[in-house]
Amino acid sequence: MAPSAAVTAFLCFTFWALLISPAVSLTCSGQKFTKNQVFSTCLDLPSLSSYLHFSYDSSNTTLSVAFIATPSKPGGWVAWAINPKATGMAGSQALVAYKNSTTGLSVVRTFDISSYSSIVAKDLSFEVWDKTAESRTDGSLAIFAKIKIPADLASGGEINQVWQIGPGVGADGTLVKHEFAAANLQSKGTLDLKNGHTSSVSGGDTRTKNKNIHGILNAVSWGILFPVGAIIARYIRAFESADPAWFYLHVFCQISGYAIGVAGWGTGLKLGNQSSGITYSGHRNIGIALFVLATAQVFALFLRPNKEHKYRSYWNIYHHGFGYAIVVMGIVNVFKGFNILRPDYKWKSAYINTIICLGAISLLLEAVTWVVVLKRRSGISNKPHDGKQ
Repeated sequence: MAPSAAVTAFLCFTFWALLISPAVSLTCSGQKFTKNQVFSTCLDLPSLSSYLHFSYDSSNTTLSVAFIATPSKPGGWVAWAINPKATGMAGSQALVAYKNSTTGLSVVRTFDISSYSSIVAKDLSFEVWDKTAESRTDGSLAIFAKIKIPADLASGGEINQVWQIGPGVGADGTLVKHEFAAANLQSKGTLDLKNGHTSSVSGGDTRTKNKNIHGILNAVSWGILFPVGAIIARYIRAFESADPAWFYLHVFCQISGYAIGVAGWGTGLKLGNQSSGITYSGHRNIGIALFVLATAQVFALFLRPNKEHKYRSYWNIYHHGFGYAIVVMGIVNVFKGFNILRPDYKWKSAYINTIICLGAISLLLEAVTWVVVLKRRSGISNKPHDGKQ
């Protein structure tokens, strides 16, 4: 395999691996506990980057659980609860873990959340024992407990579960109120004790789904495909054997990014019409500018003069200037979108890792291409001209 082909293959493999790896690594199946506790089932809960490990003994209706989540801020709290009568927070019986600021040890307390305005530390309405908490190396907290499920709840095979994360704990042990972003409001569902799965009871919020679609489309297009296309155009073209393969790869990434970006832009317009009185001016203005610049870039493909044409240098300035502007503005707007949507941190973390890896690849290829170009220029300067050395 030629060096340029190897670099191209490596770049493509790395790109797809970055897209796939977050979904593989951020799951409950790889989580271990310091005391080697084993549970029959583990679930990746659908919001707040939370995980539930549990075993259920139907003969005596005993539920053993380990709940893992990361507080929204250092020194914050995490909670897992059963709601005997409803699907939300009000009425739930909660286990709350946090790190004691005085001792530095993680503790578990029980709270009866009779209403949104009454959160009282007290014994739960059902029996709970072996309550412990564990601080994990990644900053998350784990809650361990064994719970006697009341007979009337156990008979149906399903219970209502609620989970949450918060920013802090007061000196008197009161919990600082959690945020009310979409992920926090959707942290509830039903837990099937017998079959080992959970389902959401969030009601299928169409606007939230559209926001997620909008975010995914734009992150993939402006935030990943356009930077990858720029990397290919700048570095792979330095290898003579990669011509014209680099050009077609570049065009594929940019056209695909543009098509997906237009779809994301369209969902953004729809969300704007559905959200009267809510305006994110910076995010919106950058999005409009991206659409205009990217459309101009697509037309640049049809206006591209030959290499020998006298206007080719002007076209290069226009094409490269617009291209780098799209890459920078696209990445900035993706982060603005994260601040608006406030999804589970694992998605923002995965994107940050992707950008870091693409940046590292760019630095590596920058060094490689400079070596190739300098060697090529050195070879040209040593060639005979007009029969003379």
